[in-house]
Amino acid sequence: MALERTRVAAIVETVSANLLQGAYKIGERLPSVRRAAQAHGVSKNTMAEAYDQLVAQGLLQARPGSGYYVSRRDLPQASTASPHLAAAIDRVSLLREQLDCHYEVRPGDGRPPASWMEGSELRRHFSGSRASGPDADDFGYGSVRGFAPLRERLRLMLMERSIAAAPDGVLLTHGANHAHDLIIRHLLEPGDTVLVDDPGYYPLFAKLALAKVRMIGVSRTQDGPDLDDLRQKLATTRPKLFFTQSQAHNPTGGSLSPPAAFGILQATEQWGTLVVENDAFADIVPPAMTRLAALDQLNRVIYVGTFSKTLSASLRCGFLAGHPSLVQPLTDIKMLTGVATSGYVERFVFNLIQGGQYLRHLRRLRSRVESANQVVASELEAIGLPVRPSKVPGFYLWVQFAQAVDEVELCQAAARESIFLAPGSIFSPNRSGNARAAIRINVAYGADPRLLEFLKRSVG
Repeated sequence: MALERTRVAAIVETVSANLLQGAYKIGERLPSVRRAAQAHGVSKNTMAEAYDQLVAQGLLQARPGSGYYVSRRDLPQASTASPHLAAAIDRVSLLREQLDCHYEVRPGDGRPPASWMEGSELRRHFSGSRASGPDADDFGYGSVRGFAPLRERLRLMLMERSIAAAPDGVLLTHGANHAHDLIIRHLLEPGDTVLVDDPGYYPLFAKLALAKVRMIGVSRTQDGPDLDDLRQKLATTRPKLFFTQSQAHNPTGGSLSPPAAFGILQATEQWGTLVVENDAFADIVPPAMTRLAALDQLNRVIYVGTFSKTLSASLRCGFLAGHPSLVQPLTDIKMLTGVATSGYVERFVFNLIQGGQYLRHLRRLRSRVESANQVVASELEAIGLPVRPSKVPGFYLWVQFAQAVDEVELCQAAARESIFLAPGSIFSPNRSGNARAAIRINVAYGADPRLLEFLKRSVG
């Protein structure tokens, strides 16, 4: 196994050097896995893994059924050079200097140097971890923006979604919820009005309620927000922000269509409303799917992403992307409220991406999600609970009941049989009395015979 990894690394190094030296043109197809394996004297599996690593590093693009092609990456440069601090004389600049470390002599620092920790138990514990690295400041806070190689890799991943983010336009966070919290802290005050998807992402509703912000729901269809409802509420409420989710929508599983996306940007620009686009499931849907940030190019859209839904919720790693003039104050708020995110976690995630493990994991995850969607939708249909299939399979299906159903009683009855249901009312900011009863089904658990038997008996 170690020999195979060494061969993969050698092939990756060789092909990378050839690409950087211009041996292949942008968009040119590389030799097939079979031919390349013969040329390098390795097995097809070894060659395929090497190509996968080059895809993960953004150097190649995989086209199913066609092969591997040289990827085009025209990333924008930094909008402006970061100002060098003449003196750290206020609270924000003093803390920022301790993170960014512009100065060589540091008597004003608040921590001992990393060199004092060379023999620590912590360094020995992490010495063999993929989260460490030769250039890692293991005992510092790290940059407030987050681990630079991961931010750069995210810019490449965003380019695959046709979103061009500046180097100073990406900020690493503890996940999508942390990103939302920073945005709320910076842009909203008690009493402000915002629009949200209805049904929509309920943890966001809790954050907005905590901030004493007025929420107004915009009806959500399978193709995105209802444009007539959106336009009417923009005109009558003049909200500061519109929070929406584009693809694999939570909880309905719907996908944003191009006409809906165009209509959202037209309407919100007319009324001066910024858009916060949550794309938490981006890595399990095709990169060419419609994104508001791709159409707007991060002008009036703040884009939020996370690895928590596709990798591990325990890692707490996500990001936001936006115009640098907006990302900078969000960076300062992150610094003042939490100092920095975990460099260990961010290096770990980066290494998974660069090594190709994340790509292979996503392939398995997409296959499981697609299969589960088909099975669960069929099983629900069989017991008289049809659901509208999602254009792109995601984690959720939205079951609306044709007859009158008391959601609270239904969930309590399910709980007595050790079945956990998510009632539709939770996903609405202001649930009206005449709204149809519904539940959100996670497709990973939706085919459980105990659930299906309970639903058939209770509402089928």
